[in-house]
Amino acid sequence: MLTPPNTDKRPIERTHHGDVVVDDYEWLREKDDPAVVAHLHEENAYTKARTEHLAILQEQIFEEVKTRTKETDLSVPTREGDWWYFTRTIEGKQYGIHCRVPAAGPDDWEPPVTDDSGSPLPGEQVLLDDNAEAAGHDFYSLGSFDVTPDGSTLLYAIDVEGDERYTLRLRSLDGSGREYDDVIEGTAGGATFDPSGRHVFYATVDESWRPDTIWRHEVGTAASDDVSVFHEPDERFWLGVGVTRSRRFLVIEAGSNVTSETWLLDAEDPSGEFAVVWPRKDGVEYDVEHVVAGGIDRLLIVHNDGAVNFELVSVAASDPQGRRRVLLPHDPAVRLEGVDGFRDFVAVEYRREGLSRVAIAKVPESGLPETATPDDTLHELDFDEALFSVGLSGNPDWTQPTLRIGYTSFVTPSTVYDVVVATGERKLRKRQAVLGDYDATRYAQRREWAIADDGTRVPISLVYRHDLVDLGTPAPTLLYGYGSYEYSIDPGFGIPRLSLLDRGMVFAVAHVRGGGEMGRLWYEHGKKLEKRNTFTDFVAAARHLIDQDITAADRLVAQGGSAGGLLIGAVANLAPQYFSGFLAEVPFVDPLTSILDPSLPLTVIEWDEWGNPLDDEEVYFYMKSYSPIENVHDGAHGGRHYPPILAVTSLNDTRVLYVEPAKWVAKLRDAGADPLLKIEMAAGHGGVSGRYSAWRERAFAYAWVIDAAGAHPSGE
Repeated sequence: MLTPPNTDKRPIERTHHGDVVVDDYEWLREKDDPAVVAHLHEENAYTKARTEHLAILQEQIFEEVKTRTKETDLSVPTREGDWWYFTRTIEGKQYGIHCRVPAAGPDDWEPPVTDDSGSPLPGEQVLLDDNAEAAGHDFYSLGSFDVTPDGSTLLYAIDVEGDERYTLRLRSLDGSGREYDDVIEGTAGGATFDPSGRHVFYATVDESWRPDTIWRHEVGTAASDDVSVFHEPDERFWLGVGVTRSRRFLVIEAGSNVTSETWLLDAEDPSGEFAVVWPRKDGVEYDVEHVVAGGIDRLLIVHNDGAVNFELVSVAASDPQGRRRVLLPHDPAVRLEGVDGFRDFVAVEYRREGLSRVAIAKVPESGLPETATPDDTLHELDFDEALFSVGLSGNPDWTQPTLRIGYTSFVTPSTVYDVVVATGERKLRKRQAVLGDYDATRYAQRREWAIADDGTRVPISLVYRHDLVDLGTPAPTLLYGYGSYEYSIDPGFGIPRLSLLDRGMVFAVAHVRGGGEMGRLWYEHGKKLEKRNTFTDFVAAARHLIDQDITAADRLVAQGGSAGGLLIGAVANLAPQYFSGFLAEVPFVDPLTSILDPSLPLTVIEWDEWGNPLDDEEVYFYMKSYSPIENVHDGAHGGRHYPPILAVTSLNDTRVLYVEPAKWVAKLRDAGADPLLKIEMAAGHGGVSGRYSAWRERAFAYAWVIDAAGAHPSGE
């Protein structure tokens, strides 16, 4: 009989608003303590021993993913300036190889013809081989990647720890491969050249991993000479820097979860002063895009000032706080998500009826109209599937006559189209290859609606093999949820998921409140003092699937990661009787402890999402009422107990610290539960790096899910 690791109890008291909490396991936070590291290794060894019976199944799933994936492949080339840029993958190599070929001329908008051999294209140049950069490291992540407009110099930044702090370097693209002496440590992702190529703008982070300062670096000088051009003292705001597609303006964006502010600088004067577009106003978010209409620089701004689902306005770039022309007025049935400006047209992204949409409008030479409506201005791209996801995909060039979009569904592999704006012609550029006998007609997707406790209709998306699953007979099911930050879980294809579907499992997504699928109010009603709606919506979705005989409680597994891991932990306490297993990945299961500590990464900015329990007693006790770790109960609690639980985390995660699931697992064991903890000792929030490593980790998780759902014969 295997015995789980013994976790020492070293009680400390936490007191807020007169409430005293004894925490036995806070000592696990000290990641440099040899006792903590030893304990984590013991947890890994125990989990490995407990899941040894799944080793064959795990290997089967890994091989299924591998054999279905076209390992030697390349992305659709994207035109920017005088070059076509793309990324190659090579069989046996973990990472991509970034390449380019020259464009034939200014009117060359047909991507280079490629084949399946992996042979170089005529004139192909390797810019960066991630495999070479990753050599000798257990972890590798590329955080910034940019090329000067003249194509002469590469900027790249890499992280080999998983802590999202990147070392930035420059490389000559003259064929010599010469590395510049310029090396900048500790940058955030998203560094960029200015349009002249003489300067690099980048962000650095404070002690809480918050990008708080924007710097200007002159190429060829020491990093110690770099100039701070913008500092954000408010700990709720993160900074980012970029360049408009037109290369007319440099852009600094400051944003919290609910408020944003944008600053612009004429790109011809990179050493000048940035000027604010609209001064920040609490609760108002806006995004800025540059267009030229009638020879006049104008800014398109998507904002929610008095427009909960956002509206689109146009302002003069020379006077952005002056008169606003409303181009797309607020629509309570449409969540406007973004606008992209080009020389000759504008693309708009929005959501309607729970699905993403894209529409195109040409920019008239005479200038933008005073007002507009979607019917007379925008031409929406239509698709013939009931469930799908569509969005813009790699459109960096200001002058391009086409709009590139990405399209997918639960049954349609990821697809890239170029839409010729002048004619509306849609050109298929690539559809993700699925090797073997994949036949989309064997799979079905559909939408169900659950009724929440307060009467709200909650959408559920399903995909399954209709030749293996009869929805009138309970089938093993994996129910996924997230429900935070207005992030939408849209229908999308995944090769690893086929290993579940082909074993007769149903995959379902509960589009719970707190996400953005149904508009801004869907998000607002699943945050702060309404956060419990996220959890009860998920329970309602599970109950609906059981009541409709789509599944049953003894074959329903729940999955969620990060803030979705909070969902999983909360639901495990609320309604364990509906589930046969819980998979929690990098789970945010000790939210109150984290949100009470302003020194931790993300804490202060998170107050806009969860509330501030330090200053607000109501928020404190509300969070305590749903915090997974605060509400672990024993089997005597209503006669309910926990099914199998697997928590997966990473030692170097700076977003959700490993200590949260480590403490949660210890408390679950105290209550008589039987959880497992798997911790990656060289990874960050996104898990392991490298595609083969990622496939193995997904195979491990799915083998556990299949076992917990009873979707394979015993002894398999």
